[in-house]
Amino acid sequence: MSRAFEGLKVLDLTHVLAGPFCAYQLAVLGADVIKIEPPGEPDCARGRGPDPDQNAALRGLNYQVQGGNKRAMTLNLKSEEGRNILRQMVATADVFLENYRTGAMDRLGLGYNDLRQINPALVYCSMTGFGGQGPKAGVAAYDNVIQATSGAIAQTGGRKPGLSFVDYGAGMNAAFAISAALFQRQRDGQGQHIDCSMLETVMIMMAPEMSAALHPVKASRGKEATIQSYETADGILTLGVFTPGQNRRFWQALADEGFEQDDLGQTGCWEDLWARSERMKVALEPIMRQRTASDWQAWMEQRGFAAEIVRPLADAAHDPQLRARPFLHQFEAGPGDSTAPVITPVAAFSYDHDGPAIDRRPPGFGEHTDEILQSLGLSSDAIGQLRQEGVV
Repeated sequence: MSRAFEGLKVLDLTHVLAGPFCAYQLAVLGADVIKIEPPGEPDCARGRGPDPDQNAALRGLNYQVQGGNKRAMTLNLKSEEGRNILRQMVATADVFLENYRTGAMDRLGLGYNDLRQINPALVYCSMTGFGGQGPKAGVAAYDNVIQATSGAIAQTGGRKPGLSFVDYGAGMNAAFAISAALFQRQRDGQGQHIDCSMLETVMIMMAPEMSAALHPVKASRGKEATIQSYETADGILTLGVFTPGQNRRFWQALADEGFEQDDLGQTGCWEDLWARSERMKVALEPIMRQRTASDWQAWMEQRGFAAEIVRPLADAAHDPQLRARPFLHQFEAGPGDSTAPVITPVAAFSYDHDGPAIDRRPPGFGEHTDEILQSLGLSSDAIGQLRQEGVV
């Protein structure tokens, strides 16, 4: 048996986070992903992370979490010889992935319309901040500025959440689009150009809120009180009592414990729930302070309600639940590494068989350059000449 994408060849010309994470999703399912970086200009993610030794070795944690199973080579696309080597690789590739500004690859003669002449079955994915058309098509972007312009930061009280969810969302979105394009290619034999926008990724992640903003009828309502966070006797607990039906059972359970609930549990529909939200919050605040967070969590779970303690990421990372599943992988320190072993997530899903797995540690900068060029028929002398000329 083999994994879903074994035999698939992916040319990964992306950098930072969204694009490399997309390629990583394909790599853990068996694709041969070749990460291509300019000579002397390693992906900046290689130098980012909490461990200075890893950063200095170009194995920063930001790189390692999305580098497993890949191969790496250097190639100067500003040189005609470098571009010709890439074109030779495209001839046998299945997927071409890039996240340069709109138009940059076209100017190099490496756009989709150029490369489809070499390989009509090529699935070519372009990942940009704003997409390939429109007034902001050529504007540079990072996760934080997309969060700002999309309204996501405003939705969270004016401060950026402590995670790059746009980058990761765009990476997953692009990986899904590539998978679907490959499936379609099995039917019609044709390649595809995928235009993946970070802005559209985050907007679709806020689809209900975006549609509400576009709706001509504006209903003023706050957030349901029973899906908010409350101070307890010793910490903060987030409730997950969502639907009107769940609210009826929740308030009845509180009444059974001796807590007065008036008509707060009379939630036959969403409008009933929204109309009572402010009074629910006022009632819950003193109730929740009467017990510890763990006591309330156990009480909620025993009655079939969702609730979790707000905890630091360091605590969440050590949760036994994560170790009970095939979610984590430990890279052993490689030859010449002075750093400790690294533990990273593998994938957010598993299969019954032949599922996502990491078989190979993230490659060093240009680690497989000679190996890949030799597979193209270049001799050691020819590769040495290319290195002297700055092509690789």
